[in-house]
Amino acid sequence: MSSGYHEVSYDDGDEYKGGWNEEGMRHGFGKLNLADGTKYNGKFCEGLFNGHGSLTFPDGTKYEGEFSKGKYHGYGVYIRADGMRYEGQFIDGKVSGFGQVTFADGSCGRPRNEGKFENNKCVKRCKAIDSIKKANQAVSTARTQSM
Repeated sequence: MSSGYHEVSYDDGDEYKGGWNEEGMRHGFGKLNLADGTKYNGKFCEGLFNGHGSLTFPDGTKYEGEFSKGKYHGYGVYIRADGMRYEGQFIDGKVSGFGQVTFADGSCGRPRNEGKFENNKCVKRCKAIDSIKKANQAVSTARTQSM
């Protein structure tokens, strides 16, 4: 149940524009701009990032893709400010599942950092084409959402 669209400016400088539920929590699609420069554009569920969205940090680091209960979860792409990127699966806020790391120079390292990851580390090297494709589809979905 949604109580509609609202725009709110908080005393700490944070701003939110988007949907709310009857309990007064962010719910549905919204845009959150934090006073420190962090920005989120995407779906919320009971106050937390949930569904497809885009999260950008003040240093330029960015995650686009799927969220669950406020954490990176599902498929997405994480790009650090230095240009290193990970495309693939995330579980409970961690790089976990199949994916690929690409460094700022376009290389994937030697040996290639593609395969199965657990707790942010590559544990098995193998092709991860399907997960990379799904990660980029999740980015596309996050980008096409608009208010």
